[in-house]
Amino acid sequence: MSALTKTKYLLGALVCSSLVSGASYAQTTDADELSKARSVGNTNRAEKIFYTKKFDLSGLPHYQPSEVVSGSIVQWGNNYLADSGLMKTWQDAFRAYHPDVVFDDHLYSSSVAIPSLITGVADMAPMGRQALWDELKGLERASGQADADEAFETIEIIMATGSFNVRGWTFALGVFVHEDNPVSCLSLDQLDGIFGSQRDGGWDGLTWDTSVARGPDKNIREWGEAGLGAEWADRPITVYGYNPKYHFNDEIDKKVLRGSGKWNEEMRAYSNMAGLKADGSLTAGGELIMNALSEDEAGIAYTGIPFLTTGTKPIALSLKTGGDCIPMTLDTVQDRSYPLIRDVYIYLRRPKDGELKPAVREFMNFILSREGQEALQQDGKYLPLTDEVLEAQRRKLD
Repeated sequence: MSALTKTKYLLGALVCSSLVSGASYAQTTDADELSKARSVGNTNRAEKIFYTKKFDLSGLPHYQPSEVVSGSIVQWGNNYLADSGLMKTWQDAFRAYHPDVVFDDHLYSSSVAIPSLITGVADMAPMGRQALWDELKGLERASGQADADEAFETIEIIMATGSFNVRGWTFALGVFVHEDNPVSCLSLDQLDGIFGSQRDGGWDGLTWDTSVARGPDKNIREWGEAGLGAEWADRPITVYGYNPKYHFNDEIDKKVLRGSGKWNEEMRAYSNMAGLKADGSLTAGGELIMNALSEDEAGIAYTGIPFLTTGTKPIALSLKTGGDCIPMTLDTVQDRSYPLIRDVYIYLRRPKDGELKPAVREFMNFILSREGQEALQQDGKYLPLTDEVLEAQRRKLD
């Protein structure tokens, strides 16, 4: 380790240790303790209605059964649908139309969803995030090598827009700076320059695309290169983010770094493994990121609004340089104009040259109806889909 690298490492350790000063904080890496801490926070949020605003759902189609169905629907995946009771609400309402449908739910985590489709044990795999590259590769290999009577295809359905600010419920990602930083808006290309680095290409699904390659000349490492002048022009940008294992990074990678996985080499990364609070809940990586940013005038970070602190501010984003600057608000997340929304998914397994199980097709049509989206709105955490997006998802079921 070079002297410079060692110095940076020690400084990073000092910064991390200073973030918890003045707070009641207990270090732990015990898996059971961390699981319990996570559960404390989730339970409190699951019981709360965060949004009372009612979005206009009048353009969404009412649910109209095409036939009365029966049989079982097996689900593996997203625990938050069970934690909040939304899945049970959907199922109870659906069984008013189809009383002979039986649900077999294993809603433990999004991480069990795609394996359940690969192995054929699930009909539906709800996820709080989009499938990762290695999960897609597993599906590709399994479907491509299956026997003719076992061959299948995977359907990706967006069933809701993620929340604006609810931890766990797929909150939108924001970009934050110190309150003294004069920057108010950045484009996705500028974010690529700040958070990313030179690349030879990027992944578009499972296709490697060399057209998105770029050189180091597009790197932005000082605030002057991002458009700031005067005393800010020569100030180096400090970048804060998540440990690479976190799925927030996958969203930024796909939408900002063009699927390259090439990050700013100086990014300071945090995770939830830092410690526990006095009330037994988890100290999130987002909290540590924003605590660090609040002490760094030249810093920039990505995380969610739940972790906004005194001394920091979110900035608006534009899809392209010179485009409209869109702030992150409840409305811009729900109407999907804000660039870094996140979606909530259900993945389905359909036989090649076949049809979905009738019960699965009907249940998905219920979720993607005015009644299904109204139940989601009443739950008050995920956000209902727009007319256009919902209709696009319904067409995938045909």
